[in-house]
Amino acid sequence: MPQPTDAHTTDALIEHRREIADLQQRIKNRRLQVLGLWLTPVLLVLTPAVWAALNLLIWLRSDMPGALNGTLLGLLVVLAIATLVQFMVEFDGSSPWRDARTPLKKLKLELELTEERRILEARRLTPPTVERQASYKERIPGEVARLRRESRHYRRVHLVMQWLLFLSSAAISAVTAWFDPPQPAKGALIALAFVVTVVTGAAGYFKPRERAFNLQQTADSMEQHTTALELGIAPYALPDDRENLEAFATTVEGLRADQRMREQQLDQPQQGQQEVI
Repeated sequence: MPQPTDAHTTDALIEHRREIADLQQRIKNRRLQVLGLWLTPVLLVLTPAVWAALNLLIWLRSDMPGALNGTLLGLLVVLAIATLVQFMVEFDGSSPWRDARTPLKKLKLELELTEERRILEARRLTPPTVERQASYKERIPGEVARLRRESRHYRRVHLVMQWLLFLSSAAISAVTAWFDPPQPAKGALIALAFVVTVVTGAAGYFKPRERAFNLQQTADSMEQHTTALELGIAPYALPDDRENLEAFATTVEGLRADQRMREQQLDQPQQGQQEVI
């Protein structure tokens, strides 16, 4: 039967996990709120500029289609209303947004402190001789989640770049076939060729696909070793928990070192071309 202290510590760990999940959701919500606060005013300013540019570049000698005029006007009204509503909600004293006027850095710092408190609380459950290794084990799920998150980010960047290449390359052929050569086709071809060149260069330099693959591979390996340790299966089937934890920490640190080495190789394109995994 667990001692009161153990029961209290377990409840505290559960509460810390709830706080961490809540903070992670709050950070996601706040990131979307901040994005809206910045993006809608920018789009509100850009829409009239795009409207005027279309009139000057394409319909200078004729009238712009009424449907397009109506669409741009409706978009302008929607953006104006969205901007006004978001700023009112953000700076209202009784805002429905839980973290209105709260910087993202503050929420991230609070999340880090909560995770640290959970780790310190977890250390109280382990014998003093292995508390560091046990605390290290508690950090691994967060590290795996971070690696997977970064992997998804680079995978999305890679997909966006590929779609830009596909669409721009196809548009170049379509514009070339449709117009014969004068304006505005020439300007469109120049812009599309510029996009293709920039995206190709960026994809070759930053290598988002390779970064996503490396991060996902490391996360999968770390998760596999964590599961093996939890289940007590090879290579962590030794009867002494101290030896299992030591082997686990050594293996995971090796995986993290390999990941850092691959990242450094990708940051040096001239030296790391042969090392991409």
